Amino acid sequence: MTMYSENVHIVNHPLLAHKLTILRDKNTSTKDFRELVSEIGMLLTYEATRDLPLTEREVETPLCKTVAPTLAGKKFAVVPILRAGLGLVDGVLRMVPSARVGHIGLYRNEETLEPVKYFCKMPKDIAERDVLIVDPMLATGGSAAAAIGFMKEYGCTNIKLMVLLAAPEGIELLQREYPEVPIYCGAVDDHLNERGYIVPGLGDAGDRIFGTK
Repeated sequence: MTMYSENVHIVNHPLLAHKLTILRDKNTSTKDFRELVSEIGMLLTYEATRDLPLTEREVETPLCKTVAPTLAGKKFAVVPILRAGLGLVDGVLRMVPSARVGHIGLYRNEETLEPVKYFCKMPKDIAERDVLIVDPMLATGGSAAAAIGFMKEYGCTNIKLMVLLAAPEGIELLQREYPEVPIYCGAVDDHLNERGYIVPGLGDAGDRIFGTK
């Protein structure tokens, strides 16, 4: 098995593995697929936010006053890569309701094959926030690397990437270009085919989330 850096977190959990298997099934309906993407997004967010800083505050339980942990209020933002990344946003927000949402749209220039930004809308204070970039698939890594680069141009210093499935090729590219960015994924699949699809994968995540195929 390929060894990755400690910044690559493959979330090994029975519920997540079970839900991923249903996602892979070509007969899973659009409705079920969309709901499962959101549910897996929640499970992955649980791991991706494990290092959020805590402070304490006093609360009064039905029995007595006590001092208990609470989030330290560090600012957090989720940034989906359009359009498929939108499918993960709801799951993240269910776990971190106070998060702000930025959006980044990318397409590939057919001549240069380089990702081109066509839409970008961020919270005004995005540079001060912990940023979680989300996209269902990390295939070649080109879009994810471009998104990370754009967020760094905004001045962001604490960036993570969260995906459902990753290909070894995508992980290796990000480890070369942005080794400091942690990657959280549900599974690492075998390889990319000649069309750049993850194998065995789950097909085109955007089409399956939005029912466009």
